[in-house]
Amino acid sequence: MSLRDLIRMDPPVPTLRGRKVLITGAASGIGLATAQAAARAGAELVLTDLHADALDTAVAAIVDAGGTVLFHAAGDVSDYDWVHGFAGEVDAEVGVMDVVMNIAGVSAWGTVENLEHRHWKTMVDVNLMGPIHVIECFVPQMVRRGHGGQLVNVSSAAGLIALPWHAAYSASKFGIRGVSEVLRFDLRRHHIGVSLVCPGGVDTPLVNTVEIVGVDREDPRVIKQINNFHKVAVSPEKAAAAILAGIRKNRFLVYTSFDIRFGYWWARKFALPYEVVMRIANDRFDRLAQISRVAQGDSAITGSDVESNHG
Repeated sequence: MSLRDLIRMDPPVPTLRGRKVLITGAASGIGLATAQAAARAGAELVLTDLHADALDTAVAAIVDAGGTVLFHAAGDVSDYDWVHGFAGEVDAEVGVMDVVMNIAGVSAWGTVENLEHRHWKTMVDVNLMGPIHVIECFVPQMVRRGHGGQLVNVSSAAGLIALPWHAAYSASKFGIRGVSEVLRFDLRRHHIGVSLVCPGGVDTPLVNTVEIVGVDREDPRVIKQINNFHKVAVSPEKAAAAILAGIRKNRFLVYTSFDIRFGYWWARKFALPYEVVMRIANDRFDRLAQISRVAQGDSAITGSDVESNHG
């Protein structure tokens, strides 16, 4: 291997035009926006999502806009048997992918005393094992073909820094970060690039539905603090544009907003100040949880009083 090859690899997929692109989580949020942007760039899409009706709607909209969807099927990426069967169908009907994008994901927040086993398991099953299943079932064909390609995995700001209440979510997102960093080097000799997308706040349905265990997320004080915590929420379209630029330039770390790029740099360069800020953030979230629990307790007492009065 030459010195140049050690330092630089030409982008394996400098354009999506005519390339076969797999996207998971393609029915909403970042996945949908990325599928739409890739279609406009001339990609030939293979799409999947857990929700069949939403996926059918997304596919119809992309085709109506002039895009190409070669194959789509609804299924659960956390189910290895389903992913294996899906991959077999794609191999038979479409062939080998040029780009594989793991975008599907779920989120839940909570402190360790409130999180249940199901929360930890769901985060790992969907956000970590889901991408691993897809990698197992789609990337070896890219290696054997010998024409290169690109693997895109979506992590999170919570895969870079220690955000409060994100232990279960971070378990999965730090995990896919580690997988991606290793594959970045393992796949290089096959001219397959790896991009790790690290979004911060993105205005998707996931933001509005994320479960915060042990906290009433309808409490105005909770809403205010969460909104403050995610100060900059970019659109899914902006996130999609960053992802496609990352593929074209073969970037490993792909940020969707400057705040996450700066935060990760700051955490690496200034370890002690970073720890102090994280402790302050954690204390603020703990006080918020206490306020919410008190409010819920008052509500329960009021409800008991009303029931007794009716009795």
